[in-house]
Amino acid sequence: MKKILITDGVHPMLLEGFQEMGFEVDYHPKISLAKVHDMIAPYEGMIINSKIICDIELLDKAKQLKFIGRLGSGMEIIDQVYAAQKGIAVFSAPDGNCDAVGEHALAMLLALANNSIQSDQQVRQKIWRREANRGFELAYKTIALIGFGHTGSAFARKLRGLDMTILVYDKYKTNYADDLDYVEESTMERIFKEADIVSFHLPLTEEVIHLADDNYFKKFKKNILLINTSRGKVIPTQTIINGLQSGKLTGACLDVFENEKPHTFTKKETECYNQLYQFPNVILSPHVAGWTVESKYKLSAILLKKIRKLYGLT
Repeated sequence: MKKILITDGVHPMLLEGFQEMGFEVDYHPKISLAKVHDMIAPYEGMIINSKIICDIELLDKAKQLKFIGRLGSGMEIIDQVYAAQKGIAVFSAPDGNCDAVGEHALAMLLALANNSIQSDQQVRQKIWRREANRGFELAYKTIALIGFGHTGSAFARKLRGLDMTILVYDKYKTNYADDLDYVEESTMERIFKEADIVSFHLPLTEEVIHLADDNYFKKFKKNILLINTSRGKVIPTQTIINGLQSGKLTGACLDVFENEKPHTFTKKETECYNQLYQFPNVILSPHVAGWTVESKYKLSAILLKKIRKLYGLT
């Protein structure tokens, strides 16, 4: 019987779907990368999330592998060129959690604009500070979205009822906003001049690592609010701290970080993140923007549909 290895938590419908396709399903949501290396040889398919790195070493051990399904959109964890050389199909599901990411980014932005988190904490302590918690409105502000793929476009849809100017920039696309009357395709020059808020929606490639460094933010004419729900390595952590200290960054909403494994922090990283945690105008979450009840189902359903098509099933 053909076998499939599932290495992360998935919706039960995915397990059921593979069983209906005649797969023997091995479900190990807490499996380690080292264990996958040990046991991958007999599997025809594999479903992964971010902890499983499909590099040349692993793919060479996967003697029977015909497909890899990625729960989400980040494809930097798979050597796609080598997989193609070995005839391994690779599937992702960026449209499965883009709405979740868009809603999460909006939630963080609204919470920061309205001082919602610190207000909640103070009221629980019977501290009543109305003037100190006066917020600001998003209406008539200009927000810039860097990257306009699945998550960038989803975030734009969530923003369209807020009376904001939504500027979008995507280096690899043109005329992508022609049919969207709520966004304006822009240049970076215009964004640097006009933006009040900047939100990153970029895949992790060599090109974007530390793209938004100190010099990048110095190009903005205004002091800006930062949102990052893409990848932590797009912006150096120290750059964020520098911007918050100088006032160039009026606040930050961060769901992603350069190092997302706190137990591996070096002494320098510990000091750096502790410094970041002290800023009251920063809202943090543990890379969960795409993790909702609905996205767990949609990610599984989208991957199952693509894999069924690979096997000639509808």
